[in-house]
Amino acid sequence: MPGLFPGNRFLAHSGAKFPIIQAPMTWIARAQLASAVSKAGALGMMETSSVDIAVTRREFAAIKAATSAPFGINLPIMFLRQNEDMEKQILDFLVEQKVRFVTTSAGNPRRHVERLKGAGIVVYHAVPSLEGALKAEDAGVDGLIVEGAESGGIRNAEEVNSFVLLQAVRERVRLPIVAAGGIVDGRGMAAAMALGAEAVAMGTRFVSSAESPVHPNYKAAIIAAGVDGTVMLPRPPRAKMRVLRTKASEAMAGGVEVQGRVSSVIDALYIGGDVDNTAGSAGQSAALIHEVKPAQAIIEDTMAGFWKEIDRLAALRG
Repeated sequence: MPGLFPGNRFLAHSGAKFPIIQAPMTWIARAQLASAVSKAGALGMMETSSVDIAVTRREFAAIKAATSAPFGINLPIMFLRQNEDMEKQILDFLVEQKVRFVTTSAGNPRRHVERLKGAGIVVYHAVPSLEGALKAEDAGVDGLIVEGAESGGIRNAEEVNSFVLLQAVRERVRLPIVAAGGIVDGRGMAAAMALGAEAVAMGTRFVSSAESPVHPNYKAAIIAAGVDGTVMLPRPPRAKMRVLRTKASEAMAGGVEVQGRVSSVIDALYIGGDVDNTAGSAGQSAALIHEVKPAQAIIEDTMAGFWKEIDRLAALRG
């Protein structure tokens, strides 16, 4: 199948069969989900936001036991810097394990690029702006995850939507681009590639997959969300956060402090299923998700939809 994408640098870097990457969502992107995505031919990603070497070792081993397919690891710089000793242990572990593909996010990749690349690890950095893309290129990363404002979770206070951001980055940067934000299917994948991407990342779509470990209520809330089904909340000091529109998040958007709204989201929402009283991350793409599917079906349907769109566009030439 990689032969269908000659010259695709993301596939060469990652070893995946298909140019699709699963976003490294906190707590969610662990062995159960990441291994299912990798088994299906896309690139599963494991998160390290817990900044716990025991968790990192455990989940890494579980993915390796579940599949021989390639997978990647995300390093959230902002979180790791809060515990530099644990940060070092996690990096040492990735180097020892000869991990092939790492993404960095939420910070300056220069902090880790030299060591990771010196160990033969491919490094892609997540950026929300053209300025961030140029800085990451200068830092020496191998590729970019370009995240439009449609994405869920922590965002820059000022952002640009994917349609413009992808084109702006492609004009100025020669690195391979993975498009993130607003993509759940083959139509979105075809659009992203037309704008200069070589692969796509999906987060909210995989949160609502069968293998996602979150409570069924959370998946149902994503599926029920309309085009206005998310809301942006302040995340001091300089960021914002895109979350599902719920009673709690609407109150928070109006300036009302809701006790335990974010700190307890894993226990209350992901595990407990309390949608109304929490603010769970979700992208605007929730409006395009209509059912829970296994990861393999999501990837197969995305690829089928992609080729259908490519054929439709090719037919325009007559």
